[in-house]
Amino acid sequence: MAFRFEDLQVWQLAMDLDEQINQLTKTFPKEEIYILTSQIKRAADSVVLNIAEGSTGQSKAVFKVFLGYSLRSAIEVVSCLFIAKRRGYIAQEQFKILYNEYEVMVKKITALRNSI
Repeated sequence: MAFRFEDLQVWQLAMDLDEQINQLTKTFPKEEIYILTSQIKRAADSVVLNIAEGSTGQSKAVFKVFLGYSLRSAIEVVSCLFIAKRRGYIAQEQFKILYNEYEVMVKKITALRNSI
């Protein structure tokens, strides 16, 4: 693989979750397209993009900063999931699955950041 981030399990997980969020938002009402849909998609994309950006050609200190950005974006996704659940856009079961997967990813990002 050409880029360092491609080998990172946490980046691969973030990519998988990003796709799940993308698919989920296709079920949101049209009136949310520029509001919640946009917000959650940008946050999910940000997790992936910050891991990639920080991992390549950066110092360890800078990579840690970018992992911090990824963590905050992941928490933003989770907050958006709560909003979507409260508005009735996702069922409790689907919420719980995504919530748990994001919890795992946050722990992995934190572990990677602590190991640097």
